[in-house]
Amino acid sequence: MRTPEEIDRLVEELLSRMTLEEKIGQMVQSAGLDTAAIGGDLDAAPLEEEIANGRVGTAIYIQADAKLARRLQSIAVEKSRLGIPLIFCQDVIHGFQTVFPIPLGWSCSFDPELVRRAVEISAKEATRAGVMLAFSPMLDIARDPRWGRVSEGAGEDPCLDARLARAQVMGYQGGEDGAGLGDGEHVACCLKHFVGYGAAEGGRDYNTVEISPSTLHNVYLPPFKAGVDAGAAMVMPSFNLVDGVSSAASPYVLQTLLRQELGFDGVIVSDYAAVVETIAHGLAQDGREAALRCANAGLDIEMATDLFNRELPRLVMEGKVPEAIIDGAVRRILALKYRLGIMDDPYLYMHEGEEKAVYLAPEHLETARCLARESCVLLKNDGALPLKEGAKIALVGPCADSKDQLGPWQFSAFKERTVTLRQGLEERGYAVSCEPATTIFEPLEGGVARAVALARDCDAIVLAVGEDMTMSGEAASRQNIVIPEAQMALAEAMRATGKPLVTVVTCGRPLLLDWFERHSNALLCGWFPGTEAGHALADLLSGDHNPSGRLSISFPRHAGQIPVYYNHMPTGRPWNGISDEKFVSRYLDGPNDPLYPFGYGLSYSSFKLAEVSLSSGRMTREDTLAVTAKVRNTSSVPGATVLQLYVHDVAARVSRPVKELKDFVRVDLDAHQERTVTLHIAPEDLRFHDGRDWVLVSGRFEVFVWFSSADCDLEKLEFTLE
Repeated sequence: MRTPEEIDRLVEELLSRMTLEEKIGQMVQSAGLDTAAIGGDLDAAPLEEEIANGRVGTAIYIQADAKLARRLQSIAVEKSRLGIPLIFCQDVIHGFQTVFPIPLGWSCSFDPELVRRAVEISAKEATRAGVMLAFSPMLDIARDPRWGRVSEGAGEDPCLDARLARAQVMGYQGGEDGAGLGDGEHVACCLKHFVGYGAAEGGRDYNTVEISPSTLHNVYLPPFKAGVDAGAAMVMPSFNLVDGVSSAASPYVLQTLLRQELGFDGVIVSDYAAVVETIAHGLAQDGREAALRCANAGLDIEMATDLFNRELPRLVMEGKVPEAIIDGAVRRILALKYRLGIMDDPYLYMHEGEEKAVYLAPEHLETARCLARESCVLLKNDGALPLKEGAKIALVGPCADSKDQLGPWQFSAFKERTVTLRQGLEERGYAVSCEPATTIFEPLEGGVARAVALARDCDAIVLAVGEDMTMSGEAASRQNIVIPEAQMALAEAMRATGKPLVTVVTCGRPLLLDWFERHSNALLCGWFPGTEAGHALADLLSGDHNPSGRLSISFPRHAGQIPVYYNHMPTGRPWNGISDEKFVSRYLDGPNDPLYPFGYGLSYSSFKLAEVSLSSGRMTREDTLAVTAKVRNTSSVPGATVLQLYVHDVAARVSRPVKELKDFVRVDLDAHQERTVTLHIAPEDLRFHDGRDWVLVSGRFEVFVWFSSADCDLEKLEFTLE
């Protein structure tokens, strides 16, 4: 591996030999390959010709194939004047060929190390097809489940998102600061979408956002800071406006926040066609002005469109875009190519013939199964689960024997290898009678009657309902986040049979599940579990594995509550949730709290917390406080829980949230086992942005330790920061 100093020298040498047009070509990411799967409908110049002419530096590569990559790379290396290789990029979001749970699901594992392993497997599989850079992880905090892309992130909490951001960067890039780049097994990663994309008004994708400076810094920036600190190679600005300017054209976003405040020194790439979209935003009259604004703001690479190639040469010659800006961008791009090792071996990531040994390898499937089990969240159980051994099961619903378990943003060629819930239960030895009864949206003729007949002759009903993969993800916002009507009619019919009703929900977002909470005997949120879906779900339903997932996002009771999230600001007239007092912050027609709060999840075990204590009641700005607690499994069933530590700043310069997660730990316990667990509070955890600057203010703090964000004030402690 070359040293940074050696890379700098080689980059400067190459830069000195490049024409202005060749420099700008490195700043263009081609859409010349098929990008229909990501919404691409742009007319692109012939890719081979553009590569040979040095007008492309990176390429979107959805239909990944090692032979195709080698052919295109040979054109860049052998036919362009300087022979600079291409970087092939793909959206490797939650797996490549082995598909893991959607990120919203895997965040419910509260297991950064397991997520890191899954991401590392994703990188290993992707490199077999020539992929060198993943447009992942998505680090957008999301508090509105109507937004379809909530499925791609880690939910509503900055602390959890930041922990998982670091884990994913380490997994993709092989360690801190890209330690594994250049080994042909790891890929560079791209943090997205910087910044505030998850705050789209009305939950409508690509919509505008309105974020105060303090919320921007305290809520939306921490995951990106964690990713930058871990050494992420690339950052992608968001589609949305921030303070009236598109992120891709905003000096404040790209320079002040990203470069200066977060200290990012890597490559900045636009999102798909975002440079052209500045015209629709009302920020540019035409393509020339769009290229001018984005280049001068600090955008290094234009994705998919070709305004940089067409407009920047003349803008530089006219002095409207300093050539120093172009040189800075190209330095960063070339440095990344050296770090990836492709300047020395352009074919390093093209492992023809190795695909079969790597794709869906047994150890990859085992990790997928394990992560899927940890991602599922048991929301209700009155004793119907686990299913009794050898029970006769009526498995009904459109998701019962469906391979549509992978979710959005995956491009696996092995979808037919997805394990269905029916397969999983049958392999567990259950006598399964299966009837879909409906599609996702429509009833099947006679389907409900057939399902009722099966239910009458069974020990329990497993009702498998939810969304299909098109109903969440990008451009998949929903006004009504409900189970479709045809499935609800089936659910009513199953309830009417009087048989034990176990509901399994497959989805890409929180849904309104109040009916199922009231009428199901057990309710399991499986998200989109991935390739090993049926095995993982059957492991949990049978009791062979104990559910341990905890919600990374709150489930509302009603759409009128949205957004509802645990770390909200206090109000001057809080409601205690009980009284009928009118002039307080409450709804007339329902409670304020969510149906299922952040951090919530049930288990087949029961846990007790005792002897919670702080290492000191006082804390200096150089201290780290230890919070210890005894966690006991009070049942005869081995299981895991997640102990969560929340902090509240009692009286600060500006109002602070009612509670904020600051540390957490998964705790595995045998039957009746007790462990002493330690969590920590550092001065950095108490720092906040007051709208003008980062501050650390002396005062009194409350500490809550519990198994979810709800009712955690049962274990309240206090300390003073001096």
